[in-house]
Amino acid sequence: MKLKKEGRSLLNKKTLVFWFTGLSGSGKTTIANETKKSLSKIKKKIKIYDGDIVRQKLNRHLKFTPKHIKKNNRIIAEICKQEINKKKYDYIFVTVISPFEESRQQVKSTIGEQLYLIYCKASLGTVIKRDPKGLYKKALSGKIENFIGIDKNVPYQMPKNADLVLDTEKYDLKTCIKKLISFIKTKEI
Repeated sequence: MKLKKEGRSLLNKKTLVFWFTGLSGSGKTTIANETKKSLSKIKKKIKIYDGDIVRQKLNRHLKFTPKHIKKNNRIIAEICKQEINKKKYDYIFVTVISPFEESRQQVKSTIGEQLYLIYCKASLGTVIKRDPKGLYKKALSGKIENFIGIDKNVPYQMPKNADLVLDTEKYDLKTCIKKLISFIKTKEI
């Protein structure tokens, strides 16, 4: 009897995808990693696809032009779709700047109803001050081309329909994690 229940729950298992968008330095990766730690304690299985790591491992050939940024987002969405079909994880967290509304809409259409867009909101001024990787300093001095939010060819378009906004200027990390976990709980089956 117990095996049947476990088998049935695996068949009905729905992997949810939480796609974190926001400027570099807005807190996407930090929030995702810390939330994963919290949820792992209650036996949730979580996979994180960090935009920087995916680029280094799979999409190193892509540049940071609008065309290549959109292609990178499409590839990540397809990877998530494959993971959903495997039913291996409870949640997939994707931390990628994903600056274009058109691209985020395409991701939504690829993944479907199991996707939730999380906007890590922080102003350009705030992320320039934070600059954890020193990238804004390099971009502002002309050492990095096509830097999202700085280069006019690659603007960051704020999401029109985020499912959850985590204002990382207004709230500290603990508060953002609590808000995210509460949101996730409302989406579980």
